[in-house]
Amino acid sequence: MTVTVTRTTVPEHGIVRYASIGGLDLEAGGCLPDVTLAYETWGTLNADASNAVLIEHALTGSTHVTRGDTDEPGWWEQLAGPGAPVDTDRFFVVSINIVGGCYGSTGPSSPAPDGAPWGSRFPLVTLRDSTVAEARLADQLGIRSWFAVLGGSMGGARALEWAITFPERVQRCAVISVGAASTAEQIAFAQAQTLAIRQDANFNGGDYYGGPFPEDGLALARRIAHITYRSAAELEGRFGREPQAPESPLQGGVLAARGRYQVESYLDHQGNKLVRRFDANSYIAITEALMSHDICRGRGPLPETLARSGARFFVAAVDSDRLYFPAQSRELAAALPGEVDVHVIEAPIGHDGFLTEIGQLGRQLRAHLSA
Repeated sequence: MTVTVTRTTVPEHGIVRYASIGGLDLEAGGCLPDVTLAYETWGTLNADASNAVLIEHALTGSTHVTRGDTDEPGWWEQLAGPGAPVDTDRFFVVSINIVGGCYGSTGPSSPAPDGAPWGSRFPLVTLRDSTVAEARLADQLGIRSWFAVLGGSMGGARALEWAITFPERVQRCAVISVGAASTAEQIAFAQAQTLAIRQDANFNGGDYYGGPFPEDGLALARRIAHITYRSAAELEGRFGREPQAPESPLQGGVLAARGRYQVESYLDHQGNKLVRRFDANSYIAITEALMSHDICRGRGPLPETLARSGARFFVAAVDSDRLYFPAQSRELAAALPGEVDVHVIEAPIGHDGFLTEIGQLGRQLRAHLSA
């Protein structure tokens, strides 16, 4: 059931709730009627609503950032929770499932006005559109200004869009492992992933609900993505050229019967895990939203665009990231007004270090949120 939320100090912590925010006119044209946003909260909103922090999830992340009343582990517990840098004993923390997602917000699997799933009819939603939608939910929660908005990867792009689209509503902004725009290479990787899904025999143009799901295409998309999430050194160190025992890549007689290398088995595992929890159309919708990421679109050069925001910025990168290179974070920081450091997570793992090693920046993030 969809619940329209008015200003409240929501008592449940880490429990998915739903809000209807009305129709949403879209940047690329068209409209989504009666949009629902799924979200979770932790902590208590204070009397003047000045302690609200928004944490934006990455591409296939959910709203469950940290533990709550269910005690289910969250995906960024090094960052948020009681006593963590984003201290839920101090802050009212909010996480919102992006429009187009499959964790409760309106997306391709949601009913359209005719009662059937949107499927192939779901419109293109940009990160800017999702920010406008989230602002309406913030209004319903009574939050006129965020103490901080932060995120990593696509979550960082969403945080940056918030700071520029609603500069009067963001006091601090942490942008981790992402640049000011998706590059041609990043768009190319993304297109390969969406094409893998679209070419699945069961995709049916996006109208596969009620029939076989395009699981093979989604699993292949995840394999492609995961290669960019991990560094070459990480893959070499963990797997090298080792076979997946008892299989042998050099036995079997024919190509179709050969065994796998360990790294192939690892990618198979990652693809199969995502298939069990994610919708293929949502993967396409959100990936295309990330492809749209360009903070300067319709706004002018990067320094001019960033000057719109008066937020205090925190910029960070993973030193081994080969999806969003540290140079993109340095370019962003150099274009911001004043002197903005680029904090570096040292992790051989690659892009995913923004999730697994965020604890390295605990001291710096605490300082940013205490300034």
